[in-house]
Amino acid sequence: MWTNSEDKSLRERAEAVIPGGMYGHQSVRLLPDDYPQFFERASGAYLWDADGNKYIDYMCGYGPNLFGYGHEGIDAAYIAQLKKGDTMTGPSGLMVELAEQMTSMVSHADWAMFCKNGTDATTMALMIARNFTRKKTIVLAKGAYHGAAPWCTPLKNGTTPNDRANQIFYTYNDVESLEAAVKEAGDDLAAIFAAPIKHDTFIDQEDPTPEYARRARELCDEAGALLVVDDVRAGFRLARDSSWSRVGVKPDLSSWGKAIANGHPISALLGAEKARNAGATIYATGSYWFSAAPMAAAIETMKLIRETDYLERTQALGQRLRKGLDEAANRNGFALRQTGPAELPLIMFNDDPGLSKGYAWNQALMKRGVYFHPWHNMFICAAMTEADIDHTLDVADEAFRVVRDAGPLPPVEKLAILGILADDN
Repeated sequence: MWTNSEDKSLRERAEAVIPGGMYGHQSVRLLPDDYPQFFERASGAYLWDADGNKYIDYMCGYGPNLFGYGHEGIDAAYIAQLKKGDTMTGPSGLMVELAEQMTSMVSHADWAMFCKNGTDATTMALMIARNFTRKKTIVLAKGAYHGAAPWCTPLKNGTTPNDRANQIFYTYNDVESLEAAVKEAGDDLAAIFAAPIKHDTFIDQEDPTPEYARRARELCDEAGALLVVDDVRAGFRLARDSSWSRVGVKPDLSSWGKAIANGHPISALLGAEKARNAGATIYATGSYWFSAAPMAAAIETMKLIRETDYLERTQALGQRLRKGLDEAANRNGFALRQTGPAELPLIMFNDDPGLSKGYAWNQALMKRGVYFHPWHNMFICAAMTEADIDHTLDVADEAFRVVRDAGPLPPVEKLAILGILADDN
């Protein structure tokens, strides 16, 4: 029996000591009612909330879980290094080894710098591009997420217009829009920023078209600017190389995080030779950026990426899920929009501008032990099995029936108040 009394108690306590009770993407205030805010443990593909309810977790910690929570080999490497030394006065030799491994795997990369969060890596990319070009303007896609620093945070509260100065926006995959933005930048273009795929929230995902990706590369070359691919979310989930290797385009800089150490805290910026000196002459650091234990975990993760069929398995599991969900939806009189790569699925209902069907369906799934997200892309991890997918499909079929039998549903009030319903984006 699903319960949430402990979660409610923790939320009440959190309200007293944490602004808003929770902050950032970990807040569930914009999720369906009763979604758990607090969790107790995780293992493999599974998650247990503070009340002990068990879920197949399709958010994977918002991306870090690639090989399964608590992966024995990765965690053993982390623990062994932790016992030897972690955050020390300087880095261990593992920093060099990890840089060697990542640059050998990512075809555009000749050097690596390590940090903690995706925001750290994208901000370093911004600094390096401006240092390399001695120019200010960056061109980036409307709606793309590149982190939570003042220059890129999706909510402008607490920022100033100067924080977002020298930015020009284009429409992802729209070559004419990209060209117009670059033309507007004139001779002040420092970089074009691009997501590996269009993975904005609330709207359908898109793979980059070869025409768009190639044109971004050409425009940077023509202007002497740097091409930056922000691979924090999708890195090593779509390819064993940069995600844009799938369209045959090499960036100058790429930012990485999420899955590169299977949940241990580390991120990276990889760069081409021409940007090496620009990277060496910025000042970027953090007390915990050089910690050795996460680097040991990342090295073990790189080994699994190189030597296992994790990529092919997650792709196959994602396709199995996608096909089965379409069939279950059709049986119950619904039509889904499943967009993006199957291993990073975004699942939304057709004819659901107020997201009421999506919210009701996701809530029904959650209370039956399947953790989906109604407006953010999800993730398949290598610890999932065909049995997990098939169980998910059985639960999804039951959840479709719940929504069907509920009849017409009102728009989601919490989204309507904030003006972020799907048809407003």
